[in-house]
Amino acid sequence: MRKFATLLLAGTVAVSALATAAYAQNPMVGGAAMYATRNIVENAVNSKDHTTLVAAVKAGGLVETLQSAGPFTVFAPTNEAFAALPAGTVDTLLKPENKDKLVKILTCHVIAAKAMAADVAKMAMDDGGAHKVKTVGGCELTLKAENGKVTATDENGNVANVTVADVEQSNGVIHVIDKVLLPKM
Repeated sequence: MRKFATLLLAGTVAVSALATAAYAQNPMVGGAAMYATRNIVENAVNSKDHTTLVAAVKAGGLVETLQSAGPFTVFAPTNEAFAALPAGTVDTLLKPENKDKLVKILTCHVIAAKAMAADVAKMAMDDGGAHKVKTVGGCELTLKAENGKVTATDENGNVANVTVADVEQSNGVIHVIDKVLLPKM
């Protein structure tokens, strides 16, 4: 009986270590663990670096969409990225009368496919160094991967650097970026 209990305990520790290792593969974002078993919204609400993005997604009525099956690739700007916009921009965008403009901006950060950093690098390499992709919002982003770094350039030439790549979600992947991507208006 004692041998069985020892084997059971050893097996439990091994399974626990495997489960921890599986979750450890997903990077932390905004001081919070990101779980591949949760959807984009369920993870994003826990990141202290994405409170502005979460507020914008709620104001834009996009919560249900980003909780759906996807798959999605979301380039997720940090609070600092939103703060770098001209003074008053975020407050103005969050007003109900500006919902259409807000939705346009937010959906220009979303691709209707799951593209890990390695996928982006391959697409860019196959296309001579830069891969153009349409977003859910109809914008065109130019994706590049050089020296292990992924960037997304919007239609205005603004370049966002991926600071945390490959945050797997149950319905896609998040890449944290340091700038807000803007459509041509």
